[in-house]
Amino acid sequence: MTIRDAKELLDAQLIWGKDELMDSQLHNACGSDMMSDVLAYVKDQSLLLTGLVNSQVIRTAEMMDVICIVFVRGKQPDEAMIQLASQRNIVLLSTNHRMFTACGLLYSHGLEGGAR
Repeated sequence: MTIRDAKELLDAQLIWGKDELMDSQLHNACGSDMMSDVLAYVKDQSLLLTGLVNSQVIRTAEMMDVICIVFVRGKQPDEAMIQLASQRNIVLLSTNHRMFTACGLLYSHGLEGGAR
């Protein structure tokens, strides 16, 4: 699944992302508001679903090679977060789905979770 596929599947709004990044392959996904869980369980080339909107999300994503962050429940990052993500080439999306639904949609279309 590509980031573009996930965006369409989740009916998500593109907040930031270069067009060439949208075709990046996603290998798995993680849904969490606890960045400690993300640090413990996320693999490379992941998509992160979260309702947490602060700069720590971007910094955690960078450390774990997360290439796309989807904010659930229509959450929107502030300008500082968007700038930080753009500097690190991390695509930002927002969906109105709740986390459970968004995770289920991605999983049912072949994107797996998976721990290290």
